[in-house]
Amino acid sequence: MSKPFILVLYYSRHGSTEEMAKLIARGVEFSGYLDARLRCVPNVSSTAEAVDPEVPDTGAIFCDDSDLKDCAGLALGSPTRFGNMAAPLKYFIDNTSSLWVSGSLVDKPFSTFTSTSSLHGGQESTLLSMALPLIHHGMLFCGIPYTDTKLRDTESGGTPYGPSHWSGTGGNKKITSEEKALCIAQGQRLATIASKMLNGT
Repeated sequence: MSKPFILVLYYSRHGSTEEMAKLIARGVEFSGYLDARLRCVPNVSSTAEAVDPEVPDTGAIFCDDSDLKDCAGLALGSPTRFGNMAAPLKYFIDNTSSLWVSGSLVDKPFSTFTSTSSLHGGQESTLLSMALPLIHHGMLFCGIPYTDTKLRDTESGGTPYGPSHWSGTGGNKKITSEEKALCIAQGQRLATIASKMLNGT
């Protein structure tokens, strides 16, 4: 039987959100409680035709319903698009009705993460917009508590709603040490909470 896992599901255009996903996955693994499973979603085509292979040539493989149904918890990430999640991730989430009907995600913890090109480009609204459909699924929102002092020290990304990164125009800003630490801490917290819920403690 495979070890329970946290699904780290993301869409990334220029690589910043993917890097955050890997850091969150590292935090999950650091916890020692659960495994991390990295998955991404394909682009969507405005001409409504299949344009991406089922298995990407590079990076994480595409998510399917079983990854979501079987996870013990979820970290969901997207770059910001006008204060909201990117269309490919929204398209994927919009097609999870069967999981909603079955209640497969009820009482599982989740967190959200994002990257923006401008410091005030909608990080918090994006994190909250990603949370809304997951709350409809009956999942439990796990942000970052202010007991994590890095949340008060950061001068770039990082919010109580989840990890964030200020990538700059064209993605020229590297993930800061505080942003990295908050991503790892979020992964650890999510795994710890999921483990307690699995074990009934």
